[in-house]
Amino acid sequence: MLAWLLLWVLAPYSSALPLMTGKTDDHFLAEKYLRRYYDLSIGLQGRQTSSSDFQSKIQQMQRFFKLQVTGNLDDNTLDVMKQPRCGVPDIGEYNHFPRDLKWERNNVTFRILNYTPDLKKADVDRAIRTALNVWSDVTPLTFKKLYKGTADIMISFGSKEHGDYNPFDGPDGLLAHAYPPGQGIGGDTHFDEDEHWSKDSSAYNLFIVAAHELGHALGMSHSSDAGALMYPVYSFTTGYPLAEDDIEGIQALYGPNPDPKKRKPKPDAPNKCDPTLSFDAVTELRGETIIFKDRFYWRLHPQMIEPEQTLIQSTWPYLPNKVDAAYEYPEKDLVFVFSGIRMWALNGYTLVDGYPKYIHKLGLPKSIKKIDAAVHIKDKGKTLLFTDEEYWSYDEATGTIDTGFPRSIEDDFPGMDEEFDAVAFHHGYLYFFHENLQYEYSYNFRKVIRIMRTNSFLNC
Repeated sequence: MLAWLLLWVLAPYSSALPLMTGKTDDHFLAEKYLRRYYDLSIGLQGRQTSSSDFQSKIQQMQRFFKLQVTGNLDDNTLDVMKQPRCGVPDIGEYNHFPRDLKWERNNVTFRILNYTPDLKKADVDRAIRTALNVWSDVTPLTFKKLYKGTADIMISFGSKEHGDYNPFDGPDGLLAHAYPPGQGIGGDTHFDEDEHWSKDSSAYNLFIVAAHELGHALGMSHSSDAGALMYPVYSFTTGYPLAEDDIEGIQALYGPNPDPKKRKPKPDAPNKCDPTLSFDAVTELRGETIIFKDRFYWRLHPQMIEPEQTLIQSTWPYLPNKVDAAYEYPEKDLVFVFSGIRMWALNGYTLVDGYPKYIHKLGLPKSIKKIDAAVHIKDKGKTLLFTDEEYWSYDEATGTIDTGFPRSIEDDFPGMDEEFDAVAFHHGYLYFFHENLQYEYSYNFRKVIRIMRTNSFLNC
């Protein structure tokens, strides 16, 4: 678990690196990012940053975000750098204080100085109050709103240079920042007015960003757990936002709530190289492989060295947090996702009109309550739907279940007598996933070719 000292720098570096021949826009973006969030030093008298210092900071950032540590400005690293995020740095070197920063009393005051025109005043009030309640649910903290005077936490919206010598950068990029508990600017929380704020997933959700920033205002630092609220990169999600890492961190500062509410924290982000890792579902999507696990998915691209992990709802906010099965029907550029008795059809990243639908629309009997795994066999025009110890063959052209189904998995797939978590099809081979093992199965010869770890699919 990360240390929970808040990482704080009062003002960014004001001088800029000179333009150097041969540098790309990506390189300049990386230097700016590393100076702001990873304390990349500027060469003496404005000279170019040394290549060894630049590489060292790239490695530090890659370790924090659990990327492959190469020291190179690869595509995965650049993708993270370009994502909207919190303006508070990620590394311990920015901590200038010898002790945990926290409020010395449990009754903390706050005041909202101004409001964004993007939302009704009542919606802003509700977002801030709900965000504070996220932290009071798990600690002894209480929050009192002030309407005048100076509060512990002063909340405001501003753009570019907004009074703290720590300017915002316009739309996207840096969304907000907050200062740790203390006198003066301590605890103050600022939102970039150049962003568009919303109370849903249509723009940057104010509640989610506020809950994160107010965590900083209470003394929390960033978490490298992609499932944690205090992860620095913005992701939209629904439901209770705290993960175990968040709860343990805030309780290390203030202790637990003596009268805790019954809240179930979100699971930590799965570790792709955990030897016990299992998958929920696997599908193709326009040449990429998508692997669902809990409320996350990994995206594998032939040109990407490392899988990219993302929250499901940050990409598809209308999907549930738990996926049972999924498959691609490339002839119509559709991906079907199953959860319980419902299914969703996706055209890329867009929900197809008329969905979700009940899985029984496929012709399955009402006794079937969920699909365990699904896979499309392109050259046959068939989709196999696995349920418990049986499977069904669905004809995509006619939209009907084939005659004679369901059939026994054990009878038709000799050597495969287990129920499956997920299944994929590549180059004539089926890949059955069950718990932490995957079985490479010849579809033509009907036999198991080899058995591997499930996460070998993720380059582990």
